[in-house]
Amino acid sequence: MAHRNVDLAAVIAETGWSQTALAAAMVRVATETGAEEAFTVTRSHIAMWVAGTRPRSQAAVILRETLSRRLGRLVTLAEIGLAGKSTETGTGADWDTDTLAALVDLGRDNMDRERRRLLAGAAYSVGGLALPGDSWWDNAPQRARTRSTSATHAVGESEVRAVRDMTDFFARRDQRHGGVDGRTALCQYIVDDVARYVGGSFRSERTRQALYSAAAEAVYVAGWMSFDASQHELARRYFSLSLTLAAEADDAALAGHVLRAMAHQAIDLGHARVALNLANASVERGRYTGAASRERALIGVVRARALAVNGQRREAIIAIGRAEKDLQQAAPGDDEPQRVWFFQEASLAHETARTLWALGDLDGALRHFRDSVRYRKADSFSRTHAVTLGYMGAVQAGQGSLEAACQTWSLALDAMKGVQSGRTRDAALTMRAVLSPFRARGIPSVAEVDARARHVLQRVT
Repeated sequence: MAHRNVDLAAVIAETGWSQTALAAAMVRVATETGAEEAFTVTRSHIAMWVAGTRPRSQAAVILRETLSRRLGRLVTLAEIGLAGKSTETGTGADWDTDTLAALVDLGRDNMDRERRRLLAGAAYSVGGLALPGDSWWDNAPQRARTRSTSATHAVGESEVRAVRDMTDFFARRDQRHGGVDGRTALCQYIVDDVARYVGGSFRSERTRQALYSAAAEAVYVAGWMSFDASQHELARRYFSLSLTLAAEADDAALAGHVLRAMAHQAIDLGHARVALNLANASVERGRYTGAASRERALIGVVRARALAVNGQRREAIIAIGRAEKDLQQAAPGDDEPQRVWFFQEASLAHETARTLWALGDLDGALRHFRDSVRYRKADSFSRTHAVTLGYMGAVQAGQGSLEAACQTWSLALDAMKGVQSGRTRDAALTMRAVLSPFRARGIPSVAEVDARARHVLQRVT
């Protein structure tokens, strides 16, 4: 006979939701992640689970994530009385986990076909975005310094350069070809080489910090490629691990860079409140003030967008102005990290346009999207160029300029050739959704763009 799950009942009570409301929220999360087991959850299912019936594994994971989002903290399966009954590949961010083990495990998860399939369907863990307290950040470098190692090979500047060179290669490849293709090769490099270096011995504390920073950037790029491939929970885990390595390197500016990426992802997925928390964290503890001008501009403009999606119009406009000034102060020859090579006038215009779009200023958004397209070197930034044109067409369609939107989207589809990206796929989906009401009207430009977008969706994985 099943026993009442008092732990689950208590957490549901904490949310203030009825069982009907919880079921509806679960369906929304399941739809977001493609978790078919939970598409048809109703109040009756919730009642049965509270009564002691165990949900199927995928439904349990969706239930945990739904409760986490409501409460704004990580809810574990153990907390709701369902520990040990799930094929879940990990829950949330464990900030006290062993960094080296996490580095190897996460890389192998991404290379193993079955584990990758499970991660692909895992819900993006908003609860896992809760950041550790000040003492964790303060103690992170010492934890890394005192980590035991049996390695006999001393890691030096040549290993640091090797990691940075490989990371730069994949970062540039991602900008041109998208994050779908090549990601597994980077993950293999992280497991085979980066993890070995992190677990090595170091000739000096300075070298250790430099290697940890380089490792953090490699893991960050793997996260960004996963984000671009629409593998959102996998991306979040890579970002969290990158943030841990940056903290252990005592590299505040790099931590701000990663937090900015986490905020960017949360905004795109519609989690405005947690995105602002992450964006605010990206400018704290010297992460903004200690960064180079170009990186300050990048951190600042993403924070502007986080402010915008939270309805803080005045603060968002101020943040845009500050980001513009920061980028103006960046100059060739500045001592700035290689990771910000891509952030130039075109990038700032793109993010500014998205911020103004979130504020409802379509004219301003369109003007800045046009600037972004004009400034960008399309051959080197094919993926971003296609995404920008996709957004620009959506704004034009929102203004009622259907013919102009089709012209812009035609250019976007041209730019997608040779690109494998979840974000370009999303742009093609948007085109088809917006054009759907016009398909039967015999408009040549609509028919052409719709057919081409359909073809893109057929070939992009």
